[in-house]
Amino acid sequence: MSAPTQHPDAAVLEHLTGRNRGLYSWITSDAVDIMLDDDGILRALAAGDIRVSGQVVARILRQKNGFHLVAAPGARIWVNRQQVEAVDLSQGDVIEFEEHGPLSRIRIYDAQHHRQISLNDILGDAASYLRTSRRPLLRRLSRAAGMTLSRALGSPSILFRIGVLITLGVLAVSAGWQYVSGRALQEQIEGGRLQVDALASALEKAQREAIRPGDLNALQDEIGVRLRLNAERIDTLEDQSTAGTRVVSLATGSVVFLQGGYGLRVRETGQMLRHVLGRDGNRLIYPNGQPVLSPDGEGPVAEAQVTGTGFVLRGAGVIVTNRHVAAPWEQNSALQFGGDTLEPVLTRFIGYMPGRPDAINLSILALSDTADLALVVPTDVSSLPDGLDLAGTLPVPGQEVLVMGYPTGLMSMLARSGEQFVEEMRLSGRTGFWEVAEQLAAAGLMWPLSSRGIVGQITQASVVYDAETTHGGSGGPVLNLQGQVVAVNTAILPDFGGSNLGVPVAEVRVLLTAPSR
Repeated sequence: MSAPTQHPDAAVLEHLTGRNRGLYSWITSDAVDIMLDDDGILRALAAGDIRVSGQVVARILRQKNGFHLVAAPGARIWVNRQQVEAVDLSQGDVIEFEEHGPLSRIRIYDAQHHRQISLNDILGDAASYLRTSRRPLLRRLSRAAGMTLSRALGSPSILFRIGVLITLGVLAVSAGWQYVSGRALQEQIEGGRLQVDALASALEKAQREAIRPGDLNALQDEIGVRLRLNAERIDTLEDQSTAGTRVVSLATGSVVFLQGGYGLRVRETGQMLRHVLGRDGNRLIYPNGQPVLSPDGEGPVAEAQVTGTGFVLRGAGVIVTNRHVAAPWEQNSALQFGGDTLEPVLTRFIGYMPGRPDAINLSILALSDTADLALVVPTDVSSLPDGLDLAGTLPVPGQEVLVMGYPTGLMSMLARSGEQFVEEMRLSGRTGFWEVAEQLAAAGLMWPLSSRGIVGQITQASVVYDAETTHGGSGGPVLNLQGQVVAVNTAILPDFGGSNLGVPVAEVRVLLTAPSR
């Protein structure tokens, strides 16, 4: 392919793809119609040129300061991958005519720009095509290679041809390696498809349960009725016994609100699964409502979220909670089936102490293999309060116990925060999972609930009691009337008379002395 003859003060369309590939269309008139004829060939027709049957897709106008493109009514034109109706053209712009039409590059020749075909020009055109075209990767690579080869063979310089062929060989090897690596990573990801689907399902569920402005409006309406009555009922229970009031007062500062986030990580590369974004920058969603996730996504890390309760253990420098709070993915069996491809990991794990405005960062110290227990530690152990003591003996059936924790997580604390706080938060728009907790703590509203119950049964593996609690209260202390921990709240049995289960403190002692700790 030979270069076009130099023409002063003109523009030329270098056709990169389509049936025109390798040809040039000169634009030397004040107005040139760009037409796709019935054979799919792109034609540049000035006034007086013989017209052919086809569709006019654009007009290029010569103006004082350059050239201007105007799309024909109903036509679809992209310039540098952006769909346009009218735009000023600049040196090197890549234009795509219609959805499946040809791709061309504009070259403007004047006193500053002269026609000189070079290796950089050819490779630059190929790179622009690869970057600009919206076709699949393999098709883009094939067309770019063909375009580069045909232009290189048209050059009269033997050395130039050899240089281009060598470059093409390097590019082919590089592209092949990237393709093989991409396929290998894709196969790994597909091997963990069940894990990805499970995480996407957890995210979709979290999205449904997220706090929205409408939820806050409804909450404001209910604060004065049902939720306020619940708080009053709990206050009444606490007032029924002086011992109970004393225990709640002494234990409250040691009951920790836990927040965690977790995602999936590619073991080999360390990449986290992220949300895939569309052209508009919004997250892509499948028709079933689940988000599209990929390690190559440009959005935020895909993070499922969980809340729970823990309590500080006196003299040990640790916080006791449930294993299913510290490693929440273990409750979802699908997240375990990823082979060696993906692994669930904590992205963030923090705790809030009652009456303190700032969160503390936490890490897992030990997980029990025999009970639903975990030990977690803060970055700064000195930030912990004195803590609670473990009881020396198990309670007996009929004995009263107090359960403390954060049932229903953030919503229960919002219910007790008052209408003004909820209204201010709603107006601020800061209703995200982490933001709500920050505001509650800053306002001094991070306090656990307590409920009274009767021990119904004792076994080696569990303590059964009827104190009211629900999800979010997992990991909270079950206290006797001396303020000692007799069990760690772990499970709810709604179909069994509202009974709940706790792990006996003997299992906590086992975990504290475990060699693997």
